[in-house]
Amino acid sequence: MKNQYMSYQESLEFLHIMEKQYPDLIEIIKIGTTYEGRDIVLAKISNNVETADEKPALLYTGSIHAREWIGHELALKFISHVAENWTVDPVLEKALSESTLYMVPCLNPDGYEYSRKHFSFWRKNRRKNHDGTYGVDLNRNFSIGFVKQKDTSSNVYGGEEPFSEAETRAIKEFVDTHDNITIALDYHSQGNVFFPAHKFHHEAEIDGTDMNVIAANMNDEFVKITGRKYGIHRGKPPAHLISGSGREYYYSRGIIALVVEVGTKNIPDYMKSMSSSIHENIPALIKTFSEVINYSSYAPGRVEDFTIDDRTSSTVTLVWKYEKRDDIFFEIYRSTKDKDACNERTKIGIAGENRFVDTDLESSTNYHYTIRAVSKTTSYKSPFAPVVKVRTKLDEDEFFKLIFATKEGTGYVGQYTQEQNRSHFGLNSLFVGINKSKGICDAVATIDLSALPKNAIIKSARFYLYPMNRVGAKIEKFGQWDLSLLKHGSFSEITDFNEIENAESKGIIGQAIKSRQLTQGIWNFWEFSQRECEMLQEEIENKEAVFRIDGPKYLPDGEDSQMMQFDIGYGQFGGGIHYRPMLDIKYTIKNEKINLPVQTFTTISKEGVEESVLQSGFDANGDKVYGYLDFDLSQLPEHNKTMIIQCALKIRNKNTFKKKTDIRFYVELVEIGEAGTYEDIKNREKIEYIGYEVAESDLNAKEYQYFNFDTLSKQVLDELHQEGKTLKLVIKPTSALGAKSRITKWHEDVELVVKYIEKRRTPVAAVENVKISKENRMIKLSWNKVEDEALAGYYVVRNSFHPPKHFMDGVKLYGGKDTWTYDNFASFDKEKYYAVFSYDDVPNFSKPAIVRYDPLEKY
Repeated sequence: MKNQYMSYQESLEFLHIMEKQYPDLIEIIKIGTTYEGRDIVLAKISNNVETADEKPALLYTGSIHAREWIGHELALKFISHVAENWTVDPVLEKALSESTLYMVPCLNPDGYEYSRKHFSFWRKNRRKNHDGTYGVDLNRNFSIGFVKQKDTSSNVYGGEEPFSEAETRAIKEFVDTHDNITIALDYHSQGNVFFPAHKFHHEAEIDGTDMNVIAANMNDEFVKITGRKYGIHRGKPPAHLISGSGREYYYSRGIIALVVEVGTKNIPDYMKSMSSSIHENIPALIKTFSEVINYSSYAPGRVEDFTIDDRTSSTVTLVWKYEKRDDIFFEIYRSTKDKDACNERTKIGIAGENRFVDTDLESSTNYHYTIRAVSKTTSYKSPFAPVVKVRTKLDEDEFFKLIFATKEGTGYVGQYTQEQNRSHFGLNSLFVGINKSKGICDAVATIDLSALPKNAIIKSARFYLYPMNRVGAKIEKFGQWDLSLLKHGSFSEITDFNEIENAESKGIIGQAIKSRQLTQGIWNFWEFSQRECEMLQEEIENKEAVFRIDGPKYLPDGEDSQMMQFDIGYGQFGGGIHYRPMLDIKYTIKNEKINLPVQTFTTISKEGVEESVLQSGFDANGDKVYGYLDFDLSQLPEHNKTMIIQCALKIRNKNTFKKKTDIRFYVELVEIGEAGTYEDIKNREKIEYIGYEVAESDLNAKEYQYFNFDTLSKQVLDELHQEGKTLKLVIKPTSALGAKSRITKWHEDVELVVKYIEKRRTPVAAVENVKISKENRMIKLSWNKVEDEALAGYYVVRNSFHPPKHFMDGVKLYGGKDTWTYDNFASFDKEKYYAVFSYDDVPNFSKPAIVRYDPLEKY
């Protein structure tokens, strides 16, 4: 297998051959010399390579860790692809005309050769340390966040001081003298995951969306080739973020920097796994290379203050700030998924003004938006604005609940860890799959359903789980991860492996997650079908639902692990409330019905007004005869506590005619004063038709006719109810051919059939007096209690860029009834905004109470 990979000497020979074959495209330069005397080389690639340093550039570094051969091998294959296809591929040709590739195939030549020839899993370089041990981890030898370690034999020993090594000094000097670099990709293995750069705290950065989008757009290219999807994981609390890496050094220089971890093993089977990793990464690299110009000084500036202006159950209105320029327009992107791509698949529109209304959305659904400015002159695009998150409002008959898994009922059980299984609950992580030490592992997540009403009818549901590490899932295209709803009473002890493994399942939920779709750092979710929603609904009676997450049950010969690690959100190493397993349920309740009798009905014609008679049609002269009726809406339930979900006028005729005509009857919702003269009715202000017209021929059976209120008519009815007004309707005849002496008589038992549910319409009062203090080395927020029996709790979010206008627009810090909370992982030296929302059981959320944290202020 090793012979299928190029040696370092072979790669040098290959690069110099390419330089000779493509002298106008490729230049090979030496940037340093290793401890053992090998040249460290960089390939400079651009159309008219003599001008390469004058163009924006992408920096590629590979194999800084000796055993991670993919970086070296991919670079060589990519250089070959570029040389052979750049005049064929218009995207590549355009990118090479505008930009430059700087490619260091192997930044650790000594270690790479030692790994090839002696010890496959050697990681460091080959310098001899002061105590006789060998090697420094080059990716801990950069200056940003450098930590000096005593144990020189450690795999992550970072050296005596930053840039003590020839290899790191070489790349530092190159980067420091080339400020045209806008994007850097550092290729590693293993994990199939992107690691965007960070600033050593757990808060979003202004360019965090850019790094996520670069990764997500590469993901879309992977899916086209292999169906594989990489994770995107900058690191999350409370994990210690790595220090002294090249990625953070490049980022400190203003470069958009990401680590790309490829494959599931350091040195995979070349023909089976390595080749497919190369095949998927070549188009992905081209995609990223085409973005280099957009992060240069030639590109428009980033959109500012991108935020939500308004939302309904089907629309979201977005606004932003940007200087007024005739040569600029804006592209808007939207997805329902976390860390999704921003490309033609997710682009939903363009705008010329600083406002966009997104329409035809699903109710009570989470949407993620971002935007970039585009130059009409050059087609160059700006960096992305930070993602804005919003949840559309509920439809009138809907409620929702976000229910986190309980601490005591959530954990994992291992086949070989029976004595320790009880301690796996409510603590740190969920392990799901199989490995040699733990055996088969199943996760259990318990959801408390007691907050749902007994008459809830579940319309949709999603179960969310945050994947925090997939390094233990080492086998490509092997196994899947399923979510099962366990049958109540089919197990007696939740911490017993055999009980959980053999518990009876009511059914598998949603689509299984295949191994190639395990996405570290991107929320996994299982979507419930209608039948699965019904199964979940049955568990309301038991007041809880217990889910099992399981993976592969055996290992192929020679393999030791196919284990996935998910966050539990509890315990010392859990990420907190923002990362807990969660069930998102949208539901309605069984409606109630009231039949309102007609209050007044009259017949109005040119001859006058006839009280307590309801007729309509055409008189002997062919003039129209109108039926008028009204309803007293005060009989409806209290407006603020109910929602009308359906309404219809129920009416039937007394008489019929043998001879057919084209007469039809409309019911109109009108606004008039007291029913008076014929002229009052004829000149009425019509608001809307109610339902569809009824043909005279449809009345022959003398059955009830139902004129159903549409959305606008229901809104008007709702307003009339709120204002204490009367509903007024007119039955209008119409005929294209004309008619005489055709009067239809209507029964007096006409009714307004109203279906409604009990649902609070307005939120409780907004929170007041939000204060910031510092306590126990954390930021503490406190606020006044809202005195309202309808209060269900408070919801607190943090946003690093703008005041959160919506409860989803930021990192969730707290949900509950306390009037204080901590931001456990906040940075003291970074400006940010906090919003506290109060909410009821619907939930309706109040307007946010917003407070700004200023790092220069004393608290």
